[in-house]
Amino acid sequence: MNWNGMIAGLVAAAVLGSTAAAADELAVKKTSGCGCCIGWIRHMEENGFTVKAEDVPMGALMQDKLAAGLRVGQTSCHTGRIGGYVVEGHVPAREVRRLLAERPDAFGLAVPDMPTGSPGMPGKAEAYEVLLLKRGGDAEVFASYPASHSDAD
Repeated sequence: MNWNGMIAGLVAAAVLGSTAAAADELAVKKTSGCGCCIGWIRHMEENGFTVKAEDVPMGALMQDKLAAGLRVGQTSCHTGRIGGYVVEGHVPAREVRRLLAERPDAFGLAVPDMPTGSPGMPGKAEAYEVLLLKRGGDAEVFASYPASHSDAD
């Protein structure tokens, strides 16, 4: 048995595995008092994402949003980052998976405000859009959810 080859293979698998896990980790900044953020994080975890949440003061959260390139009308209560993209607000897990699979020339996704019925937001579902945030400030609709939708996975 070639022990050196086996050890090298195990080391490579461990390194590559940890790199892949780090790339798939969703880093979320939020304020400590936001219950809907916790609901959205739970939604993401239930849909296979590894989430690392950090509570920050509101001023630091707003600075992070501006540094990410978010504009007025694109923000919500929490900001995530995964795979080189920003995920702002109550974006459904399926849209984050689609973003990571398609890798569009954009800096992220946003669900502005906090629409009821979106992941993490209780209440009767209202219609909302997931925006694809383009470099340079433009945004386009990435996905639409009608008022009759159920919590999106």
